[in-house]
Amino acid sequence: MTPRRWHRPGWLALMLTCAGITLFARLGFWQLDRAIQAQQLEASLAAAMHATATRTDRLDGAWSPEAWPHLRVTGHFVAERTYLRDEQVRHGTLGLEAYAVFAPDPGQAADAAAVLLVDRGWVAATGASRATQPLPPLPQGGVELNGVYAPFPGSGLRAGGNALPAQATWPKLTLAIDPAEIAADLGKPLLPRVLLLDADAAAGFERAWTPTVMPPELHRGYALQWFAFALAALVIFVLLHYRKVQK
Repeated sequence: MTPRRWHRPGWLALMLTCAGITLFARLGFWQLDRAIQAQQLEASLAAAMHATATRTDRLDGAWSPEAWPHLRVTGHFVAERTYLRDEQVRHGTLGLEAYAVFAPDPGQAADAAAVLLVDRGWVAATGASRATQPLPPLPQGGVELNGVYAPFPGSGLRAGGNALPAQATWPKLTLAIDPAEIAADLGKPLLPRVLLLDADAAAGFERAWTPTVMPPELHRGYALQWFAFALAALVIFVLLHYRKVQK
């Protein structure tokens, strides 16, 4: 068997290897931290949905990201003002998320003109023209709503920019629920969060709420990949410098 021995590495190879291992390890621990945060959000939302709904006078208050209150809100829906978030997939089926505009009764927010976006839930798409898809009707007159007061869903990457100004009829289709774009489209101030309505089998919508973040399992998978890269960098470094002795 040909003997092997350790060959002293150059400074550049040593520095690049150390930098690579450090970077990959830090990215792995960062993904593990993100997994913990996502798991905490899931637990907060689950706890909120099972908590007793309470009335508040600070819908426009400064809520912390960790706060997911279960609230009772009174007021009325603004007729013919619905936004449909397109291309929402559940159970492998393409559908729409319906957001209605709601005017809270006075005293629930400092700005009496501000309106609330209410997530009614998800419905499967039934035809090619999703903007004209029939939806369960909105309640008329004064109503009481119970739901989790949650941050706006992330917009993610999208193409085509703001599609709302080009649409003259309701409901309006959009790929993102962007509070600034919706406030400009309505010409009214928008409250800083969305109300995720409590589940109701008779409502005609699916309401299985989850935080709009990457699942913890996916973060852990990415962490494992980064740690594997760090290990691979170390193994390559060793194999390159623990070589056969040349005769």
